[in-house]
Amino acid sequence: MSGYRYRDQHTPPPARQITDVAVERFEHIFEVDPKLMTVHVAQQLFPNWDTLRIARSRGDHLEWMHRHWAGEVLSGQELLDELEGSTAEAGE
Repeated sequence: MSGYRYRDQHTPPPARQITDVAVERFEHIFEVDPKLMTVHVAQQLFPNWDTLRIARSRGDHLEWMHRHWAGEVLSGQELLDELEGSTAEAGE
C-alpha cells in the first residue's frame, strides 16, 4: 500500500522548456509556461495525479464532443493544408 505524501503529489516534476510559450512536466502533457501567466491568470495548485487523470481523459472528452456536436471532424493537418492553399492563392 502506498501512502499519500503531500510533498510528492504537490511538487510537479521540473519543467522542460519546449517553445517560448510551452513547457512539459509530464511526457506529452504541454502547458503554457507559468511565467507568462502571473498577471491575469491566477495559478491553481493541484496534485500530480489529478494532472495525469485530466490528461488521460482528454481523448474521451474529445470523442464525446465529436459525437454530440461535430458534423464533420477535420485533422489539424487538413486545416493547415487549407490555410496554405488559401495563402498560396492570395499570393498569385
